[in-house]
Amino acid sequence: MKRLFVPVILLLFFLPCVSQEIPMVSDTIRKDALNVFMQSSDYFFDESTDHIHREIPYVNYVRDIKDAGVYIIPTRQRTGSGGYENTCFLVGQNEYAGMRDTLKFVTTPDETTERYRQKLVNTLKMGLMRYVAKTPLAQYMNISFSQPLSETVSSDKWNSWVYSASFNAYSSGQSTYNFGYLYGELSANRITEKSKFESSFGIDFQSDRTTYQDTTYKSTISDKGGYLSYVKSINNHWSAGGLTYVQSSTYSNYDLSVRIAPGIEYDVFPYSESTRRILTFLYQAGVEINNYTDETLRFKYKETVGYHSLAASISLIQKWGSVTGALTWQNYMFDWSYYRLRFNTSASIRIFKGFSFNISGSVASVHDQISLPRGEASLEDVLLRRKMQATEYQYYTSFGFSYTFGSIYNNVVNPRFGRALY
Repeated sequence: MKRLFVPVILLLFFLPCVSQEIPMVSDTIRKDALNVFMQSSDYFFDESTDHIHREIPYVNYVRDIKDAGVYIIPTRQRTGSGGYENTCFLVGQNEYAGMRDTLKFVTTPDETTERYRQKLVNTLKMGLMRYVAKTPLAQYMNISFSQPLSETVSSDKWNSWVYSASFNAYSSGQSTYNFGYLYGELSANRITEKSKFESSFGIDFQSDRTTYQDTTYKSTISDKGGYLSYVKSINNHWSAGGLTYVQSSTYSNYDLSVRIAPGIEYDVFPYSESTRRILTFLYQAGVEINNYTDETLRFKYKETVGYHSLAASISLIQKWGSVTGALTWQNYMFDWSYYRLRFNTSASIRIFKGFSFNISGSVASVHDQISLPRGEASLEDVLLRRKMQATEYQYYTSFGFSYTFGSIYNNVVNPRFGRALY
């Protein structure tokens, strides 16, 4: 045993020294390459990082933004077809200060991850070229165009309409418990530069059974709902529209609830800059027509009430990170004490080199539960969450830190072993 132990100790001691690989030939070109920093909170972009490193090897990928000659901010937002408009903002700094570019590409809902990666890499190659052109590596670059252009543009036979249908089912259980879940949704949308029409209808059904000693407890929750919304673009800062929402919910004590509300919105920044920054104020006023399953605390089985809401939301994506937030006030006009004030936010902030702070959360002051049924809820309803309970607040929060340090470069891709050890 001792004979085996000594070589193992020696191996562990010398391993860090052995791992310091000595390059056979010095890379005189690499030191002159463009330094690039990329960071995103987008899952699809993060999953493509290794692919980008392989396909664009003629730049240095650095770990801290201060070391970069150009930093890349990728963003995306949904298109009318259900795909995404992907935007890459390239901003120069240090020796490239004052240079900036914005490049976009669109992906459809049926495109594969590989196709997304191809479009992303091609877009980044084009965007980085004028920065690479200022380095000694420019003499080794070739530019080509591979796709011939047609003289005409094909028309859209769907006229921008997009339809979608989904259905999901889930079941689990054991000898004393089982749970089932069904969810389905239908939608039809048409989104253009001038207008935006969205509609959706969904059904959600949950059922569970729990056996304790000789007693069996059964619970079912059924929710059905749909909405129609139409928004018209007035100019680059103003838009107006309306929303109709219909729901039936055993949990919320609604046999049927219909909400109709027109509204108007103002964006401090132009809507064309929405992928980088947006600050909107939205006001809505309308009526709510309710038929309740059980008599409410206000002795109502049905009623029609007016309501209005004001919401302010902000979203910023900059080189220091990103932040989003929204503050919403809503109240019923028959009694101003029936109101709800909600604030939700998320942020990812780079504090200093390698150190980031991430937070998301929501908090609400709740005083507008007009559908609460009279009487005490049963113990089963409380424990199984079959019925909505009275509350004065709601919240959730999540936060964390991350810190990395070491070499400023992040060029190498080595997938060997992958996650096999975990």
